[in-house]
Amino acid sequence: MATAIFRSLIAIAVLVATTPVADAQNAMPPGKAKVAHFVVGGAGGWDLLAFQAERQRLFISRSDRVQVFDGPSGKVIKEIPGTAGVHGIALANELGFGFATNGQSNSVAVFGLDSLRVVDQINGVGEKPDAILYDPVSKRVFAFGGRSHSATVIDAVNKRIVGTIVLPGKPELAVLDGKGSVFVNIEDKNSIARIDIAESTVTSVWPIGTCEGPTGLAIDTQHGRLFAVCGNRKMVIVDAGSGKVVSEVGIGERPDGAVFDSRLGLALSSNGDGTLSVIRQGNHDQYSLVATIATQKGARTMALDEATHRVYLVTSQFGPPPPASNERPHPRPSQIPGTFSVLVVDIGGLQ
Repeated sequence: MATAIFRSLIAIAVLVATTPVADAQNAMPPGKAKVAHFVVGGAGGWDLLAFQAERQRLFISRSDRVQVFDGPSGKVIKEIPGTAGVHGIALANELGFGFATNGQSNSVAVFGLDSLRVVDQINGVGEKPDAILYDPVSKRVFAFGGRSHSATVIDAVNKRIVGTIVLPGKPELAVLDGKGSVFVNIEDKNSIARIDIAESTVTSVWPIGTCEGPTGLAIDTQHGRLFAVCGNRKMVIVDAGSGKVVSEVGIGERPDGAVFDSRLGLALSSNGDGTLSVIRQGNHDQYSLVATIATQKGARTMALDEATHRVYLVTSQFGPPPPASNERPHPRPSQIPGTFSVLVVDIGGLQ
């Protein structure tokens, strides 16, 4: 395991109450959370992550391949090619396969979790597939088409498409409740759609209060609460049974990912401003920002190892943006070669 690595780290972040993010980073005393930094390099951008607890491996989408990061060694042990335009990764551990959305070919690549190589390709999964989710109960994969506003349903055992679900708008990230439902953020409609897995249909669409542009989504299955992170610096907490908004909490800028640690009762938002917002669940639907952890700018997507309370994020260092053009009037900052990194945040000290 990575225990020896973490003992040598310096705690660089932590506990705040309701202080604004910009001020909190200068006021945070050390000793509450630990942040490890591993430079792994490699060309290309990145998007979503998936964590395999059984083998302590992080699967990272990297433009045209999937990088496999080994937690114990802190190194990339394998790269899986054949995933052009990869965005999302879902792991079916009991079947021995992983599934990755290929945005450039509107397909899903299937790779072996032992061989770490692509073994099959599922074509025709909707336009610009992005997020992807595996349900171990039904053994179905849901691939969400960002441009086609749809969810393609795949039989994970036979690796074939068995249905398509029309969505009310552009889907972002999704979660399962373990009781037959998928919940997915609809970014352009500021809402959450509920999908009935057995019927392969949308049964509810809920507006989520003052949320603008929901992206990341997490769930507390015990209490039936959804945590949607929004582009207007809010985490909105929603009753998964009724769709009612029960609370809103301020978070950092440009959030993208959300996770929930059920053992600690903490919901987290990974933000592009280089922070990790930590929200604690209290009694009677009382939620509050209890910590703002300094990570690194651009670290917007994450995965949680709930057994160790470690959060994995990825980002890079950036230089100035290229000159503006008609095609790209607002170009993004350029990535500095060789600086792509995995950040590992140990939040166990926040309990």
